[in-house]
Amino acid sequence: MAYRSDFPLLAANPGLHYLDSAASAQKPKAVLDAVRNYYETSYANPHRGAYALSVDATERYHLARSRIAKFLGVADSDTLIFARGTTEALNLLASSYSRSNIRSGDEIVVTAMEHHSNFVTWQQAALTTGAHFRICEMTADGHVDLDMLAGMLGPRTRVVAFGHVSNALGTVNPVAEIAKLVRERCDALVVCDGAQGAPHIRVGFDALGVDAYAFSGHKMGGPMGIGGLVARRELLEAMPPYHFGGDMIEFVHDETSTWAPLPYKFEAGTPNSAGAVGLAAAVEYLDAIGMDRVQTHEQQLVAIAQQRLEELGGVTIYGPPPAQRSGVLSFNVTDVHAHDLATILDSTGVCIRSGHHCAQPLMRRLGVSSTARASFYIYNDESDVDALVAGVRQAASLFAGSIA
Repeated sequence: MAYRSDFPLLAANPGLHYLDSAASAQKPKAVLDAVRNYYETSYANPHRGAYALSVDATERYHLARSRIAKFLGVADSDTLIFARGTTEALNLLASSYSRSNIRSGDEIVVTAMEHHSNFVTWQQAALTTGAHFRICEMTADGHVDLDMLAGMLGPRTRVVAFGHVSNALGTVNPVAEIAKLVRERCDALVVCDGAQGAPHIRVGFDALGVDAYAFSGHKMGGPMGIGGLVARRELLEAMPPYHFGGDMIEFVHDETSTWAPLPYKFEAGTPNSAGAVGLAAAVEYLDAIGMDRVQTHEQQLVAIAQQRLEELGGVTIYGPPPAQRSGVLSFNVTDVHAHDLATILDSTGVCIRSGHHCAQPLMRRLGVSSTARASFYIYNDESDVDALVAGVRQAASLFAGSIA
């Protein structure tokens, strides 16, 4: 793949090796152009005016929803609720669903590898409702322990929440298999955090078997501040609204109100229509490449990077083999703190993430406080691996010479 030239920031900085796409992906020119074009030619407040400009803005907003739903494999585009991203989408779901469906003594199950957005959200829902919060552990190679999960499910299980892809390990979870396992053992809401899935893997929501799937546009090459929740229509229709205000109502009486149909019931206030238009351009760009090619490319780069880092010696790599992960590689270097490593790599033009990656429960289970994380995407190639490995070698030589 040779898509770097499509990304203006990277094209303008040939010495920059951006390996932090799991945090946020760079934006292709097609996305930047789409957002600019919307603001320059079609901008008005959707749903608010009868004049032609507002009608045009509304149409582009609706078309964006349909295009993004198609990318995610959702036939009913009205079940795609726009939100600021995965975090807000999961909070919307947990808040609205728990109010009517979770009671004291019920059980909420998450995995030990969850991002805080899919861990703390359900932890707090459990505290609020009096439900038991249960954690399914991982296997030694960084997968969800499916045998343990099967044994945890029972008649009081109300929610099972897990990530499509671990942001800290890169583990690709068997979403359909987990959903099937839950269906066979209990009547629970099956929730998938797709923040790291949608940018890298073909989603196919309608065939996954989950009830809800959350995602973030900025990790897919789209703008910040746009993402959403996809869920079964009957689930969304049964849930109460999350926010109240303009555009989500049907009738407002003096003492009661009724709600607009989906998707507007959950989209109070002025929508991020420019963000939706930009995200539609991002998924158009990704579809032109092909998500299978995206996944294969990332796995190839991770395999090369893992092999070369292991050859250095003194490097501990966390998670499953490259064929079982996405473009995320988490590691530590003997005698070099992850933050120091990131600082030294930055001085050589290499951008990685260091810290607990909003996954402190996972870090505790790994027995570390932080890791270094390199994450690859469509604009990366072997030159980025070369720069990463050279920077790790340099860092190790500065701290106790842990690598020869």
